[in-house]
Amino acid sequence: MSILPLSIAIGEYDHVRDLLSGQVRAEGIDLLSSNLPVEEIFYRFTHFQEWDVSEMSFGKYVSLTSQDKNNMVAIPVFPSRSFRQSSMYVRAGGNITSPQQLAGKRVGIPEWAQTASIYTRGYLVDTIGIPLSDIQWVQAGVNEPGRREKVEIRLPAGVSYTAMPDHTLNDLLATGEIDAVLSARPPKALTDDTGEIVRLFDDYAEVEKQYFTSTGIFPIMHVIAIRRSTFERHPWIAMNLFKAFNEAKDRSIARALDVTASSFPIPWTPYMARQAQKMFGGNLWDYGIEPNRTTIDAFLRFSFEQGVAHRRLAVEDLFPKQVLTSVRV
Repeated sequence: MSILPLSIAIGEYDHVRDLLSGQVRAEGIDLLSSNLPVEEIFYRFTHFQEWDVSEMSFGKYVSLTSQDKNNMVAIPVFPSRSFRQSSMYVRAGGNITSPQQLAGKRVGIPEWAQTASIYTRGYLVDTIGIPLSDIQWVQAGVNEPGRREKVEIRLPAGVSYTAMPDHTLNDLLATGEIDAVLSARPPKALTDDTGEIVRLFDDYAEVEKQYFTSTGIFPIMHVIAIRRSTFERHPWIAMNLFKAFNEAKDRSIARALDVTASSFPIPWTPYMARQAQKMFGGNLWDYGIEPNRTTIDAFLRFSFEQGVAHRRLAVEDLFPKQVLTSVRV
Protein backbone atom coordinates (compact mmCIF):
# COMPACT_ATOMS: atom_id res chain seq x y z
CA MET A 1 0.00 0.00 0.00
CA SER A 2 1.33 3.45 -0.86
CA ILE A 3 1.46 6.03 1.91
CA LEU A 4 -1.23 8.72 1.82
CA PRO A 5 -0.01 12.20 2.88
CA LEU A 6 -2.58 14.09 4.95
CA SER A 7 -2.35 17.56 6.46
CA ILE A 8 -3.59 18.02 10.02
CA ALA A 9 -4.09 21.04 12.30
CA ILE A 10 -4.29 20.36 16.01
CA GLY A 11 -3.21 21.76 19.37
CA GLU A 12 -0.01 20.66 21.05
CA TYR A 13 -1.41 18.01 23.40
CA ASP A 14 0.72 15.39 25.10
CA HIS A 15 -1.86 12.74 24.17
CA VAL A 16 -1.37 13.39 20.43
CA ARG A 17 2.38 14.01 20.63
CA ASP A 18 3.46 10.47 19.74
CA LEU A 19 1.23 10.45 16.66
CA LEU A 20 2.52 13.75 15.34
CA SER A 21 6.16 12.84 16.05
CA GLY A 22 5.85 9.53 14.21
CA GLN A 23 6.38 7.30 17.28
CA VAL A 24 2.83 6.11 16.62
CA ARG A 25 1.80 5.78 12.98
CA ALA A 26 -1.65 5.67 11.44
CA GLU A 27 -1.47 2.74 9.06
CA GLY A 28 -1.02 3.94 5.48
CA ILE A 29 -0.92 7.64 6.42
CA ASP A 30 1.82 10.26 6.63
CA LEU A 31 0.69 13.27 8.68
CA LEU A 32 1.95 16.80 8.03
CA SER A 33 0.97 18.79 11.13
CA SER A 34 0.31 22.44 11.91
CA ASN A 35 0.14 23.58 15.52
CA LEU A 36 -1.95 26.74 15.91
CA PRO A 37 -4.28 28.36 18.47
CA VAL A 38 -7.56 26.47 18.50
CA GLU A 39 -9.64 29.54 17.63
CA GLU A 40 -7.59 29.99 14.43
CA ILE A 41 -7.85 26.29 13.59
CA PHE A 42 -11.62 26.31 13.98
CA TYR A 43 -12.05 29.47 11.91
CA ARG A 44 -9.86 28.33 9.05
CA PHE A 45 -11.28 24.82 8.89
CA THR A 46 -14.92 25.91 9.23
CA HIS A 47 -14.65 28.53 6.50
CA PHE A 48 -11.88 27.32 4.21
CA GLN A 49 -11.24 23.61 4.89
CA GLU A 50 -7.50 24.24 4.71
CA TRP A 51 -6.44 20.81 6.05
CA ASP A 52 -7.45 17.22 5.43
CA VAL A 53 -7.85 16.57 9.17
CA SER A 54 -8.50 19.15 11.85
CA GLU A 55 -9.30 19.60 15.47
CA MET A 56 -12.79 21.07 15.55
CA SER A 57 -15.16 22.71 18.01
CA PHE A 58 -17.71 20.09 19.02
CA GLY A 59 -20.45 22.72 19.23
CA LYS A 60 -19.80 24.07 15.75
CA TYR A 61 -19.57 20.57 14.29
CA VAL A 62 -22.94 19.67 15.84
CA SER A 63 -24.49 22.91 14.56
CA LEU A 64 -23.23 22.40 11.00
CA THR A 65 -24.31 18.76 10.99
CA SER A 66 -27.81 19.72 12.14
CA GLN A 67 -28.02 22.14 9.20
CA ASP A 68 -26.92 19.41 6.75
CA LYS A 69 -23.77 21.38 5.95
CA ASN A 70 -21.82 18.20 5.45
CA ASN A 71 -18.41 19.31 4.21
CA MET A 72 -16.71 17.52 7.10
CA VAL A 73 -17.09 14.25 8.99
CA ALA A 74 -15.90 13.54 12.52
CA ILE A 75 -14.39 10.56 14.27
CA PRO A 76 -14.99 10.01 18.02
CA VAL A 77 -11.58 11.26 19.11
CA PHE A 78 -11.79 14.05 21.69
CA PRO A 79 -8.48 15.89 22.15
CA SER A 80 -9.93 18.46 24.55
CA ARG A 81 -12.30 17.80 27.45
CA SER A 82 -12.93 20.05 30.41
CA PHE A 83 -15.51 20.56 33.10
CA ARG A 84 -16.79 24.10 32.82
CA GLN A 85 -17.92 25.18 36.27
CA SER A 86 -14.33 26.48 36.42
CA SER A 87 -15.10 28.70 33.39
CA MET A 88 -17.55 31.02 35.13
CA TYR A 89 -16.06 34.43 35.99
CA VAL A 90 -17.31 37.33 38.11
CA ARG A 91 -16.00 40.62 39.52
CA ALA A 92 -13.94 40.32 42.67
CA GLY A 93 -15.89 41.68 45.62
CA GLY A 94 -19.09 41.85 43.57
CA ASN A 95 -22.55 40.69 44.56
CA ILE A 96 -22.46 37.41 42.58
CA THR A 97 -21.25 34.62 44.85
CA SER A 98 -23.36 31.67 43.64
CA PRO A 99 -24.72 30.53 40.26
CA GLN A 100 -28.31 30.98 41.50
CA GLN A 101 -27.67 34.74 41.61
CA LEU A 102 -27.16 34.87 37.83
CA ALA A 103 -30.93 34.87 37.33
CA GLY A 104 -31.95 38.28 35.97
CA LYS A 105 -28.33 39.32 35.35
CA ARG A 106 -26.28 40.23 32.26
CA VAL A 107 -23.90 37.41 31.36
CA GLY A 108 -21.20 37.55 28.68
CA ILE A 109 -20.30 34.80 26.23
CA PRO A 110 -17.71 34.82 23.41
CA GLU A 111 -20.13 32.99 21.10
CA TRP A 112 -23.53 31.42 21.70
CA ALA A 113 -22.24 28.36 19.83
CA GLN A 114 -18.99 28.05 21.81
CA THR A 115 -18.89 24.51 23.17
CA ALA A 116 -17.92 25.58 26.68
CA SER A 117 -20.81 28.04 26.86
CA ILE A 118 -23.27 25.37 25.67
CA TYR A 119 -22.25 23.06 28.52
CA THR A 120 -22.32 25.85 31.11
CA ARG A 121 -25.76 27.04 30.01
CA GLY A 122 -26.90 23.42 30.19
CA TYR A 123 -25.61 23.30 33.77
CA LEU A 124 -27.42 26.53 34.65
CA VAL A 125 -30.70 25.24 33.22
CA ASP A 126 -30.60 21.60 34.34
CA THR A 127 -28.72 21.76 37.65
CA ILE A 128 -29.27 25.30 38.91
CA GLY A 129 -32.76 25.72 37.45
CA ILE A 130 -32.38 29.07 35.67
CA PRO A 131 -34.22 29.25 32.32
CA LEU A 132 -32.24 30.69 29.41
CA SER A 133 -34.80 33.52 29.19
CA ASP A 134 -34.02 34.65 32.76
CA ILE A 135 -30.56 35.89 31.77
CA GLN A 136 -29.61 38.76 29.42
CA TRP A 137 -26.88 37.34 27.21
CA VAL A 138 -24.13 39.57 25.81
CA GLN A 139 -21.80 38.35 23.04
CA ALA A 140 -18.31 39.81 22.50
CA GLY A 141 -14.69 38.72 22.21
CA VAL A 142 -13.13 37.71 25.51
CA ASN A 143 -9.99 39.83 25.30
CA GLU A 144 -10.11 41.25 21.77
CA PRO A 145 -13.00 43.08 20.07
CA GLY A 146 -14.43 41.92 16.77
CA ARG A 147 -15.46 38.35 17.56
CA ARG A 148 -18.69 37.14 15.96
CA GLU A 149 -20.68 33.92 15.69
CA LYS A 150 -19.20 31.45 13.18
CA VAL A 151 -22.33 29.38 12.61
CA GLU A 152 -26.00 30.25 12.20
CA ILE A 153 -27.94 30.05 15.47
CA ARG A 154 -31.67 29.99 16.18
CA LEU A 155 -32.25 31.55 19.57
CA PRO A 156 -35.14 30.06 21.56
CA ALA A 157 -38.22 32.23 22.06
CA GLY A 158 -37.87 34.74 24.85
CA VAL A 159 -34.06 34.71 24.96
CA SER A 160 -32.35 38.13 25.16
CA TYR A 161 -29.09 38.24 23.15
CA THR A 162 -27.07 41.35 22.36
CA ALA A 163 -23.92 41.32 20.23
CA MET A 164 -21.31 43.91 21.22
CA PRO A 165 -18.47 43.27 18.74
CA ASP A 166 -16.70 46.56 19.53
CA HIS A 167 -16.20 45.57 23.18
CA THR A 168 -14.47 42.81 25.15
CA LEU A 169 -15.99 40.67 27.87
CA ASN A 170 -12.96 41.37 30.04
CA ASP A 171 -13.64 45.13 30.01
CA LEU A 172 -17.42 44.80 30.26
CA LEU A 173 -17.07 42.65 33.37
CA ALA A 174 -14.36 44.77 34.97
CA THR A 175 -16.46 47.95 34.57
CA GLY A 176 -19.69 46.34 35.76
CA GLU A 177 -21.57 46.50 32.45
CA ILE A 178 -22.08 42.75 32.69
CA ASP A 179 -22.24 40.61 35.84
CA ALA A 180 -20.46 37.42 34.77
CA VAL A 181 -18.65 35.74 31.88
CA LEU A 182 -18.93 32.14 30.69
CA SER A 183 -15.88 31.38 28.54
CA ALA A 184 -13.38 28.64 27.78
CA ARG A 185 -10.58 31.20 27.55
CA PRO A 186 -10.42 33.27 30.75
CA PRO A 187 -10.59 37.07 30.81
CA LYS A 188 -7.20 38.77 30.71
CA ALA A 189 -7.68 40.32 34.13
CA LEU A 190 -7.75 36.85 35.65
CA THR A 191 -4.66 35.53 33.90
CA ASP A 192 -2.81 38.80 34.60
CA ASP A 193 -3.83 38.46 38.24
CA THR A 194 -5.01 42.07 38.52
CA GLY A 195 -7.48 41.12 41.24
CA GLU A 196 -10.46 42.53 39.31
CA ILE A 197 -11.91 39.23 38.10
CA VAL A 198 -12.15 35.86 39.86
CA ARG A 199 -13.74 32.47 39.27
CA LEU A 200 -17.26 32.09 40.59
CA PHE A 201 -16.24 28.85 42.32
CA ASP A 202 -13.05 28.91 44.39
CA ASP A 203 -13.40 25.16 44.92
CA TYR A 204 -14.35 24.46 41.31
CA ALA A 205 -12.73 21.01 41.25
CA GLU A 206 -15.06 19.76 43.98
CA VAL A 207 -18.08 21.29 42.23
CA GLU A 208 -17.04 19.61 38.98
CA LYS A 209 -16.53 16.23 40.67
CA GLN A 210 -20.02 16.46 42.16
CA TYR A 211 -21.42 17.36 38.74
CA PHE A 212 -19.81 14.28 37.17
CA THR A 213 -21.01 12.03 39.99
CA SER A 214 -24.61 13.23 39.64
CA THR A 215 -24.82 13.39 35.83
CA GLY A 216 -22.11 11.16 34.33
CA ILE A 217 -21.18 14.05 32.01
CA PHE A 218 -17.48 14.63 31.26
CA PRO A 219 -17.71 17.51 28.78
CA ILE A 220 -16.22 16.98 25.33
CA MET A 221 -14.90 20.26 23.92
CA HIS A 222 -13.24 19.30 20.64
CA VAL A 223 -13.50 16.51 18.10
CA ILE A 224 -11.34 15.37 15.19
CA ALA A 225 -12.91 16.21 11.82
CA ILE A 226 -11.94 15.10 8.32
CA ARG A 227 -12.63 17.08 5.16
CA ARG A 228 -15.51 15.15 3.59
CA SER A 229 -13.99 15.08 0.11
CA THR A 230 -10.84 13.48 1.58
CA PHE A 231 -12.89 10.96 3.57
CA GLU A 232 -15.03 9.99 0.58
CA ARG A 233 -11.91 9.30 -1.53
CA HIS A 234 -10.29 7.31 1.29
CA PRO A 235 -12.95 6.06 3.74
CA TRP A 236 -10.44 3.69 5.37
CA ILE A 237 -8.61 6.62 6.99
CA ALA A 238 -11.38 7.11 9.60
CA MET A 239 -10.67 3.91 11.52
CA ASN A 240 -6.92 4.03 10.91
CA LEU A 241 -6.75 7.52 12.39
CA PHE A 242 -9.03 6.53 15.28
CA LYS A 243 -6.77 3.61 16.22
CA ALA A 244 -3.62 5.73 16.01
CA PHE A 245 -5.07 8.57 18.10
CA ASN A 246 -6.16 5.99 20.66
CA GLU A 247 -2.71 4.43 20.89
CA ALA A 248 -1.05 7.85 21.28
CA LYS A 249 -3.51 8.74 24.05
CA ASP A 250 -2.90 5.46 25.90
CA ARG A 251 0.85 6.09 25.79
CA SER A 252 0.33 9.56 27.26
CA ILE A 253 -1.78 8.19 30.11
CA ALA A 254 0.88 5.58 30.83
CA ARG A 255 3.42 8.39 31.17
CA ALA A 256 1.16 10.24 33.59
CA LEU A 257 0.68 7.12 35.74
CA ASP A 258 4.38 6.17 35.80
CA VAL A 259 5.85 6.67 39.29
CA THR A 260 9.40 5.77 38.22
CA ALA A 261 10.25 9.20 36.78
CA SER A 262 8.18 12.33 36.28
CA SER A 263 7.11 12.89 32.66
CA PHE A 264 5.37 16.15 33.58
CA PRO A 265 6.81 19.06 35.61
CA ILE A 266 3.96 18.89 38.14
CA PRO A 267 4.36 17.26 41.58
CA TRP A 268 2.13 14.26 42.38
CA THR A 269 1.07 13.76 38.76
CA PRO A 270 0.82 9.93 39.11
CA TYR A 271 -1.19 10.29 42.33
CA MET A 272 -3.61 12.77 40.79
CA ALA A 273 -3.92 10.65 37.65
CA ARG A 274 -4.79 7.58 39.72
CA GLN A 275 -7.38 9.53 41.72
CA ALA A 276 -8.99 10.65 38.47
CA GLN A 277 -8.81 7.09 37.15
CA LYS A 278 -10.82 5.90 40.16
CA MET A 279 -13.42 8.63 39.66
CA PHE A 280 -13.90 7.68 36.01
CA GLY A 281 -14.16 3.97 36.73
CA GLY A 282 -10.69 3.04 35.52
CA ASN A 283 -10.65 4.93 32.22
CA LEU A 284 -9.20 8.42 32.21
CA TRP A 285 -9.94 9.70 28.72
CA ASP A 286 -12.05 7.37 26.61
CA TYR A 287 -12.45 7.78 22.88
CA GLY A 288 -15.25 6.04 21.00
CA ILE A 289 -19.03 6.30 21.12
CA GLU A 290 -20.33 3.94 23.80
CA PRO A 291 -18.10 5.12 26.69
CA ASN A 292 -19.18 8.69 25.88
CA ARG A 293 -22.85 8.21 24.98
CA THR A 294 -24.15 9.92 28.15
CA THR A 295 -22.01 13.01 27.55
CA ILE A 296 -22.68 13.23 23.82
CA ASP A 297 -26.43 12.74 24.17
CA ALA A 298 -26.62 15.43 26.87
CA PHE A 299 -24.65 17.82 24.67
CA LEU A 300 -26.93 17.16 21.70
CA ARG A 301 -29.92 17.94 23.89
CA PHE A 302 -28.32 21.14 25.23
CA SER A 303 -27.43 22.22 21.69
CA PHE A 304 -30.95 21.69 20.39
CA GLU A 305 -32.66 23.35 23.36
CA GLN A 306 -30.35 26.36 23.00
CA GLY A 307 -30.83 26.75 19.24
CA VAL A 308 -27.25 25.86 18.31
CA ALA A 309 -28.46 22.64 16.66
CA HIS A 310 -31.31 23.22 14.23
CA ARG A 311 -32.73 19.75 14.78
CA ARG A 312 -32.39 17.09 17.47
CA LEU A 313 -29.54 14.82 16.45
CA ALA A 314 -28.83 11.28 17.59
CA VAL A 315 -25.32 10.26 18.59
CA GLU A 316 -25.03 8.08 15.47
CA ASP A 317 -25.74 11.10 13.23
CA LEU A 318 -22.33 12.55 14.09
CA PHE A 319 -19.96 9.81 12.94
CA PRO A 320 -19.52 7.60 9.84
CA LYS A 321 -20.43 3.93 9.93
CA GLN A 322 -16.74 3.01 9.71
CA VAL A 323 -16.20 4.02 13.35
CA LEU A 324 -19.55 3.00 14.87
CA THR A 325 -18.23 -0.48 15.63
CA SER A 326 -14.84 -2.15 15.82
CA VAL A 327 -13.46 -5.61 15.11
CA ARG A 328 -13.25 -8.11 17.97
CA VAL A 329 -10.70 -10.92 17.68
